[in-house]
Amino acid sequence: MQLKILTVDDSRAVRIIVKKAFKTYNVEILEAANGVEGLAMASKQLPDLILLDVTMPVMDGVEMLTKLKADPSLKSVPVIMLTAEAGREMVLKIAKLGIRDYIVKPFKEDVLNEKVGRIIDLRPITETQNKRKTLSDPCEILVVEDKPAIIQQITTGIRVPTWKVHGVASTGETIDYCQKQVPDVIIISLSLPDEAAYTLFRLLRSNMKTKYVPVFALAVKTDLHAQQQAQQFGFTSIITKPIDYEELETKIAKAINLDTSERYFVFEGEYLLIRLPENASTSSVNEISAYLKPKISEAVDQGYTKVIFDVHVVRNVNMVLIKLLVDSMTICQELTLSYSLVGNPQIVQECRGFEESKDWRFHDSIDAAKASF
Repeated sequence: MQLKILTVDDSRAVRIIVKKAFKTYNVEILEAANGVEGLAMASKQLPDLILLDVTMPVMDGVEMLTKLKADPSLKSVPVIMLTAEAGREMVLKIAKLGIRDYIVKPFKEDVLNEKVGRIIDLRPITETQNKRKTLSDPCEILVVEDKPAIIQQITTGIRVPTWKVHGVASTGETIDYCQKQVPDVIIISLSLPDEAAYTLFRLLRSNMKTKYVPVFALAVKTDLHAQQQAQQFGFTSIITKPIDYEELETKIAKAINLDTSERYFVFEGEYLLIRLPENASTSSVNEISAYLKPKISEAVDQGYTKVIFDVHVVRNVNMVLIKLLVDSMTICQELTLSYSLVGNPQIVQECRGFEESKDWRFHDSIDAAKASF
């Protein structure tokens, strides 16, 4: 998937410069002219990075930054502030609010690319186009960890059969491995002695072979300092122990631009089956939501008229899941598609507890759902 960069600036000229700076990279540039528009766009699109001007009408950058950091769903989005030379002192003062960097106007495109590239994994379009696209393709994951038990846990925990995990214990072994074969993803434990993780990260980013390889930091969930330090260094993402393997797989898939829709969307006969996973977590629901409109539109283009939502393996129903299904049904109605639901007695009972789903009718099998059309 494309990375998203939100540029919030009242100067159209600056927004044009930003778009031009990233035209050769696989990123989508989102635009807003003030803090109010910026917050609305950020909430809707969940960008991977925000370029935020300090001085703007309606709502300035400082106020928008404060609101971003107060929003649980947006507070982790990295922010680079843009400021005039005279505003440099102000940016340094508000750094404690959580900005990752700042750029003084006027700036050159290469400076912008360099600073953004330290935070998110910029990939040239040509490289991305040649990248493997689906979960069926092999993926090599290199884990740098001096505890063999952790490497074994990751090897066992990764459920995608075409993904292979290889473990090494030191910086030297990592460099040797990458000289022979460049992995698709590298996971580095932050608990390596003598801050070796950060030294290794610098080496990987300075080598053209591994410059664009996504590098994840592996940290203990309670070690917030280490996680913050890894973010500041520019690691692609943070994985915390104990590891949520569904989240790990989702982050890896996003980092290497895989189309993971086959996990959930299956064209079978005359039906589009949308299968929700056992653990319908926020990350998996967001992943499904990203594919929802394109896949249903694809079904219409190919002449499909019937959709089955299969939720029978879902463990627990929550409002996030209910909203996903409501949105899905609304899209089907707009496109005049027939749809049906498959669930189990527990799902039926839990759905009755929500106003939005209390009247939904479920079938107990795919075959029964097919027969209902």
